[in-house]
Amino acid sequence: MTNILKAKQRQIVHAPFATPSKSQFGKPLAQTQLVQLKFADMLTEITLGLQGCLRVSRLKDEGKLVPEQISVIKRNSCGKALEVARKARDILGGNGIVDEYHIMRHMVNLETVNTYEGTHDVHSLILGRAITGLQAFK
Repeated sequence: MTNILKAKQRQIVHAPFATPSKSQFGKPLAQTQLVQLKFADMLTEITLGLQGCLRVSRLKDEGKLVPEQISVIKRNSCGKALEVARKARDILGGNGIVDEYHIMRHMVNLETVNTYEGTHDVHSLILGRAITGLQAFK
């Protein structure tokens, strides 16, 4: 899970350094409200994800962890990592898809992680069983 969040951190690091050289309306792109909103959203998601991982790790160390808590963190972290990568790509515009900025490489890696960690739907089924007590899968 922390590898996923580290990938999110890489996304937010690449975007701010690339945008000062880009300008729109006579000022750096990073100085626009929409871009700063995206940076704030990205930082918030990364911070919340890291705090969730830390809490689950501590629960595991204390012997209080239940498996469904891992599903919550994996489901959320994979999804949020992809959202952060997409926002970074959006901020960079056309540069977001070229090799120089690595955003697309990170996105492909995140899709791979999303697959081997268990898809959003699989973790949703695990959580649904925990909520309802009814198993919808075999």
